[in-house]
Amino acid sequence: MRRTSFKGTNCSVAATLEIVGEWWSLLVVREAFLGLRRFEQLQERLGIARNVLTTRLRTLVAHGVLERVPYQDRPPRFEYRLTDKGRALFPVIVSLMAWGDRWAVQCGPPLHLVDRETGKPVEPVLIDRRTGRAIELSGVRAVPGPGATPATRRFLRTREE
Repeated sequence: MRRTSFKGTNCSVAATLEIVGEWWSLLVVREAFLGLRRFEQLQERLGIARNVLTTRLRTLVAHGVLERVPYQDRPPRFEYRLTDKGRALFPVIVSLMAWGDRWAVQCGPPLHLVDRETGKPVEPVLIDRRTGRAIELSGVRAVPGPGATPATRRFLRTREE
């Protein structure tokens, strides 16, 4: 089944979903965060069809989330490494994991993140860099940004009335 494209939608979430919104894409990125870099490792760990993995990797490379780096000349073999753009998805993956730990898994969290120095579990929370305060839905509102279209501005204006 073909999914609808979000191209042309004036929304950063929709633009992000154009790149990583297909479910295998974020799972590939998750595996990269866990240290897997090679096609065979990813294919085995995810149980994903080779053609699907190939397509996901091409998309992630084309959008600069992963880079394809040779590790063997004969035969030519490549591994996939996270770029800065890819590493910037870490908070997204951690947020999805925290949500899943709370709302989606039945038997408790499959893994915990721990601080490298102390070994103590970390508790993810979204923080405003400027104030250091936790960001909660009840404490924020949406206003037009510099990339807002007139339609987005109208929509937001009607939300305030």
